[in-house]
Amino acid sequence: MKVVFRLIIIIVIIIGSMFIDSCNVSQQNNQNRFTIVIHGGAGYSQAMEDSIKEDYLNSIATALKIGKKILGEGGTSLDAVESVVKFLEDDPKFNAGKGATYTSAGTHELDASIMCGKDLSNGAVTLIKSVKNPISLARLVMEKSPHVLLGGEGAEEFAKQMKVEMVPNSYFDTIERSEKDKNIKNKKGTVGCVALDKFGNLAAATSTGGRYNKMPGRIGDSPLVNAGTYANNKTCAVSCTGIGELFITHTVAFNISALMEYKGLSLKEAADQMINKTLKPGDGGIIAVDKDGNYVTMFNTKGMCRGVANSEGVFETKIWE
Repeated sequence: MKVVFRLIIIIVIIIGSMFIDSCNVSQQNNQNRFTIVIHGGAGYSQAMEDSIKEDYLNSIATALKIGKKILGEGGTSLDAVESVVKFLEDDPKFNAGKGATYTSAGTHELDASIMCGKDLSNGAVTLIKSVKNPISLARLVMEKSPHVLLGGEGAEEFAKQMKVEMVPNSYFDTIERSEKDKNIKNKKGTVGCVALDKFGNLAAATSTGGRYNKMPGRIGDSPLVNAGTYANNKTCAVSCTGIGELFITHTVAFNISALMEYKGLSLKEAADQMINKTLKPGDGGIIAVDKDGNYVTMFNTKGMCRGVANSEGVFETKIWE
């Protein structure tokens, strides 16, 4: 009887192990899904020349490839959104980092924020004048400081302590917005990225040079978590672009998440509520991805430079359609 009993125990353990292994395989298959969405700002005119349009789309496509590679190789959503936004900050075609718009005083003041949906940790910087990549400094604020938002001289001193790359304010100048052309309204856009990684974690990042001809000291929605950036593993990750004052007033990024969590709306329904019912035509747009990998790119302007890629083979870049 003892031998029979032992055989029964062994069989149960083997069957149990097979069941556990199959569950793990199933979970791993689910975790192999990822999604990344990028924006390069809202408000693009359809009068844009084809060559300029292709330049923008090529930049978005290159950024997408960077993020997709990170996620496809098992990297985190946080690494993906930072790397993508950092690339776009270095591209003078966009109003973030190199190419940031001018204040009314003829200088540049940059903003950025980043958020992790797993634990709601976040970091942001504002009124940056000498940091080459504000998005990376924002992540350092999140991970290496007890704070969530640093601004001005304090943020730049922290940057020096963290040994990030510093540049003169003139580094952010671009030819088309040189001293003689500052009266021409900036058409370039804020940049942002949201992502879901294979581990089921969401992240969001946004970076900008702010509104054209803004008053020195003006702060928009991009460095403000809840207004211009938000990520929560329970719901979604969001990055906004548009008239910052309105996105702050209506707490757009957080409210998309809140509508999903508290009212049971889908990502698309929640985005539609905020962009097409709360905001007015011409105010801006958002990109977002939910915890299941569903995504939206929604705007009420003439256009929004954007792109999306995922583990299912989707890879798209658009401006107007």
